[in-house]
Amino acid sequence: MKGLVSKDAISSEQLNELIDIVKKIHGFDFSDYTEASFKRRLARIMMLKKLEFYDLKHVLVNDAGFFQEFLEEITVNVTEMFRDPTFYKALKNQVVPYLSTYQHVKIWCAGCSSGEEVYSLAILLNEENLGKKSFIYGTDINTEVLNEARKGIYSLRKIKSYSENYLFTGLPGSLTDHFTMMYDAAAIHSELKQNTLFSVHNLISDTGFNEFQMISCRNVFIYFETELQYKILDLFYKSLCPLGYLCLGNKETIRSEAFRKKFKVINQKENIYQKIGS
Repeated sequence: MKGLVSKDAISSEQLNELIDIVKKIHGFDFSDYTEASFKRRLARIMMLKKLEFYDLKHVLVNDAGFFQEFLEEITVNVTEMFRDPTFYKALKNQVVPYLSTYQHVKIWCAGCSSGEEVYSLAILLNEENLGKKSFIYGTDINTEVLNEARKGIYSLRKIKSYSENYLFTGLPGSLTDHFTMMYDAAAIHSELKQNTLFSVHNLISDTGFNEFQMISCRNVFIYFETELQYKILDLFYKSLCPLGYLCLGNKETIRSEAFRKKFKVINQKENIYQKIGS
């Protein structure tokens, strides 16, 4: 076994073989993930575990416990509270006034990772006096990060970094106002947790489960091939209520001409769209 593995050491044929194994044995279909991104993550797993390709196949087939570790590495879990503060400014100015017209507000945060974006939305809505009538569903494919999200406890080092983002949103006070300080960590206030629900959802294979006034899915599409992006866009479109908002963030966009006709651009920089039609 070798300690260093380059992504170029994994051929496209080997990649397809591994995708087929994972789909048949574990029921997860990664065939529409971008090849370069998938290869990089496989190379990282092989390096960390000191596995040759044959060894990786063997443990995926024979070690059910290993698959959870594999899934954690493959799925992208880079997140922050109030990541890209200008996005939250846009929400406050261009989306929240619309949400305030509803008696009840349902929001889906897809690919929520360890919960930072869900709690960022909860804080924003609370500051805008919408917290009590809003409910946020956070979903992800990774059960381990969802367990972290349910706890709502983050290290003080992270909170310090997140506090800078919060400052740039222009929201009042400081981020720590929304946390209870512990020895080396901070816990999100219970009032911000009570209107949230975290659950496993696979954007690739699962269907929609509600009708939402807003769906946020940021920094996720970039890891999918175009065909899969269109499939997920269709899922989001069907899951939005009429005139509901789809928020993709500044790294994503709707490229399909067919889908562009189904959405009105609300904020071009932050790629915030409003569903038109039914």
